[in-house]
Amino acid sequence: MDALVEHAAEKRERVTEKAALAVRGLTVSYAEKPAVFSVDATFLTGRMTAIVGPNGAGKSTLLKASLGIVPRVSGEVSAFGEPLGKAMAKIAYVPQRASVDWDFPTRVVDVVLMGLYRELGLLSLVRKEHRQFASECLERVGMVDFAERQIGQLSGGQQQRVFLARALAQKAELYLLDEPFAGVDAATERAIIHVLKDLRAEGRTVVCVHHDLATVADYFDDVLLVNIRKMAEGPILETFTAENLQMTYGGRLAATHIDQLKLPTG
Repeated sequence: MDALVEHAAEKRERVTEKAALAVRGLTVSYAEKPAVFSVDATFLTGRMTAIVGPNGAGKSTLLKASLGIVPRVSGEVSAFGEPLGKAMAKIAYVPQRASVDWDFPTRVVDVVLMGLYRELGLLSLVRKEHRQFASECLERVGMVDFAERQIGQLSGGQQQRVFLARALAQKAELYLLDEPFAGVDAATERAIIHVLKDLRAEGRTVVCVHHDLATVADYFDDVLLVNIRKMAEGPILETFTAENLQMTYGGRLAATHIDQLKLPTG
């Protein structure tokens, strides 16, 4: 028995070393009520993973707590085999659009340049090459013509594209996005998923909190199903199943809804 336990521990350690992000025993509480409880999750390098679950399941909290944006009661997080603090320069985070103050008076190009803060330093000496790179990032998301526009003047979908461009400017290896498709138009959703798949093709890792079950199988390689606790995780083909969805959503998904999803059949 001891040998089996030791083998399992060694296997988990090897998987953790290969992971872009590894979460172990993560617990977060709000007013003594657990929002996330003892979650283990492994996000593999070079893959796109959806974090899926019902409203109030702790999906966004899991992402924020992994980054240290909200405090953890317990748990450890590593990135690329290192403690999170040593790997932050490799990580880009795109928050929910609803959490941003869009009245802040700044231009689109200046928002993207914020992604270069590590390179620019405290003095923020922006040179021609920095502006050129910011333009290239905006070009990738189809927003280069809006570079001089005030961010508050943009539509919701355009604002989301700009924040993705800011993340691209960070030249990160791991991209964490909190509901990037929420409230955007179809053209913006297509533009965003195109960029994210390009990042994967470049060997980057993408993790998204995602709410639309109908597109999970089309967009992602892996899925993490959560409802306060981890319900299941793994490749879409093995994990995004009717049984796991019913377990995760606690019967809140009608059978007719599940029948309409593009569930893998093996």
